[in-house]
Amino acid sequence: MSTLRFMTAGESHGACLLAVLEGLPSGVAISLDAINAEMKRRQLGYGRGPRMNIESDQVELLSGLRKGVTLGSPVALSIANTDSSIDRLPVVTQPRPGHADLVGAMKYDQRDIRNILERASARETAARVAVGALCKQLLSTLGVELASHVIALGSARAKPVAATVALLRRAKVDATPLRCLDAAATKRMVKDIDVCIAAGDTLGGIFEVVAEGVPPGLGSHVHYDRRLDAILAHAVLSIHAVKAVEIGDGVLGASLPGSKVQDEIFYSKTKGFYRSQNRAGGFEGGMTTGQPIIVRGFLKPLSTLRTPLRSVDINTKHPVVATVERSDVTTVPAAGVIGEAMLAFELAKAMLEKFGGDSLRELTRNHAGYVQQVARF
Repeated sequence: MSTLRFMTAGESHGACLLAVLEGLPSGVAISLDAINAEMKRRQLGYGRGPRMNIESDQVELLSGLRKGVTLGSPVALSIANTDSSIDRLPVVTQPRPGHADLVGAMKYDQRDIRNILERASARETAARVAVGALCKQLLSTLGVELASHVIALGSARAKPVAATVALLRRAKVDATPLRCLDAAATKRMVKDIDVCIAAGDTLGGIFEVVAEGVPPGLGSHVHYDRRLDAILAHAVLSIHAVKAVEIGDGVLGASLPGSKVQDEIFYSKTKGFYRSQNRAGGFEGGMTTGQPIIVRGFLKPLSTLRTPLRSVDINTKHPVVATVERSDVTTVPAAGVIGEAMLAFELAKAMLEKFGGDSLRELTRNHAGYVQQVARF
């Protein structure tokens, strides 16, 4: 039985980013164009920094495939950095509040913060998106699709909408300035970004990821570390600048009586068991219900400000202003794409753990049998 795992390597201004994904079954047809399309989506969004004009991320698949089809062996990939200037960049001794700079330098006993910030940079997420793109192609063969959109940025919040994968694609959310369905809210978001550009400041916000086609019963209630909602929350919280995660109506539900929060259960011969709403975000007891999975990530404003905050030099201990690195005003639209990638990996892993299979044919056979079993329950 395959156990899916991945590892990334590389620094922000190093030669390249690398990733190895182990556990994909054999027989999965992989489109390099689809992977590179995901890489381009990660660079979307008004308020991105100048590096988006420098890098044009293209993935090179190095192993694990033959003639575009997975072999069952580890898939290795690389993403070249156009700006590979790490050895020429200056020493940094002025840590940025909110970044990994100071704690990382203390932990790894470094007197040049450059040795910390290069790996701590969100540039690493390009490798994650590439891995997620591979996982999406596996999930698609099992009927699982994912999409994301921005629901808040700065002080502006979009009108509530029950977003679906079909709606987000039909509305061409990726073609909007901030990957947001609400045009009026988008205008307010752009205005807030312009104010921050002028002030040298940054903005956070909220993205939402939707996953559909996931069968009921992934994850488990029997151990804390097998609850899939907790696993997805961990995956999203691992994204740079994400400080909180919500599943379904988790925040709103905390202030309501139980009668207004629980998703009541119904049955019909045509539908089988179903729920009329999805406040739980597709989970009960740490297990998928078969309804759409709804996960939201909350990003703090980015730690690199063009108008830097107060800090202390790590060598002289004198008051200074924090270093200024090339950065973005906001990355909330891109964070949604990264969120899709992280959910795609964890959902693919959960599918493989549930259904097993060293080949795609074996996996799809096991999956189909279980779906039939659930339908007859």
